[in-house]
Amino acid sequence: MIWNPQAECMSRKELEKLQLERLQAMCHRVYEKVPAYKKKFEDAGVHPDAIKSLSDLRRLPFTTKADLRDNYPFGLFAEPMERIVRIHSSSGTTGKPTVVGYTRNDVELWAETMARALALGGGTQDDIVHNAYGYGLFTGGLGIHYGAEKIGAAVIPMSGGNTKRQVMVIQDFGSTILTCTPSYALCIAEVAEEQGIDLGKTQLRVGILGAEPWTDNMRSQIERRTKITALDIYGLSEVIGPGVASECLEKCGLHVCEDHFIPEIIHPKTGEVLPPGEKGELVFTCITKEALPLVRYRTGDISSLTYEPCACGRTSARMERITGRTDDMLIIRGINVFPSQIESVLMNIEGAHPHYLITVDRKGALDELEIQVEIEEQLFSDEVKLLEDLRKKIADEIKSVLGVSAVIKLVEPKTLERSMGKAKRVIDKRTL
Repeated sequence: MIWNPQAECMSRKELEKLQLERLQAMCHRVYEKVPAYKKKFEDAGVHPDAIKSLSDLRRLPFTTKADLRDNYPFGLFAEPMERIVRIHSSSGTTGKPTVVGYTRNDVELWAETMARALALGGGTQDDIVHNAYGYGLFTGGLGIHYGAEKIGAAVIPMSGGNTKRQVMVIQDFGSTILTCTPSYALCIAEVAEEQGIDLGKTQLRVGILGAEPWTDNMRSQIERRTKITALDIYGLSEVIGPGVASECLEKCGLHVCEDHFIPEIIHPKTGEVLPPGEKGELVFTCITKEALPLVRYRTGDISSLTYEPCACGRTSARMERITGRTDDMLIIRGINVFPSQIESVLMNIEGAHPHYLITVDRKGALDELEIQVEIEEQLFSDEVKLLEDLRKKIADEIKSVLGVSAVIKLVEPKTLERSMGKAKRVIDKRTL
């Protein structure tokens, strides 16, 4: 099912005409209504009247998370507070939180993009959506909620936590779609297994999973242990929330809602726009949002774009699953390392669980990488030599794939802290 065929299947020519019209209107609006953007445009030597084609987008200045924090809380809003009906915010763990406002039209836009996301996974009015994303200032829960209601599905607003109860509700309520982070999907699977419950015998058939980077290996683990089809969803609060892009059942990239968000891939250091297929930093321009229309917002997420047709019939650009972030990339002894690369290695090793913790410290002048890895419980009852062989195998694979040595510590199942939201994967003591 395609939720909005007119928008999701239009020709590239029609789409680019619509994008240009909306881009031009948005540029004029922020120039006139947001002093910070007027200054950024003037500093860049560009006026909204100069935007004559989509290729002129690269002439516009970037927006960063620092811009949102510098204009905290409402300085980048393009609408007066009397038109704002919703405010969300980041946690602010690394400084001032970023604040996002929504008009009534913005909330409806968000529901529309989320309706498309659920339909991409085969969602219809006959579904029961088990929503284990967090509610509150975090945008995940409410975004999914409104999208589910828009397609006419029944939504269970579980939020995160109390995993035993989550499993009970999945069983008793006949949930058909699971929405949560990938790591929490595995946590649900783990608790179900402890209780002797086979999730494959429930009504669950698909998971719409996101809010953290994950790998195809992790997808395989989730699908094997839950018997669902696991699909990726992408979003971030500053752009709209979840629903910016989502995977279809073909699993060949996330379809971007291009009629609302223009994607670009840039070189993280130079800002140069990269061609389709090349990996770099993902940038979005919000061309229809009213309260917080962002110009070339640098997400910090690493991805690539393709414009090749998809077998599902949708014509939108597709983004590669996020493989890391420019700001969570670890530089260890001069080598760039993403946590997702380490995860990919671990998921290919028999006996290793998908729960791990990376610690980076500095011993004298040298960086030291330590990885704690949960392994299958029965392995601890085997010979010490078998444990040592497994530890060495993991260390060798990390060295081979990443080009960096790591100290591997094998720990028993459930040793590492479980997260109800985004998994905590890295402790970098060098910055403490």
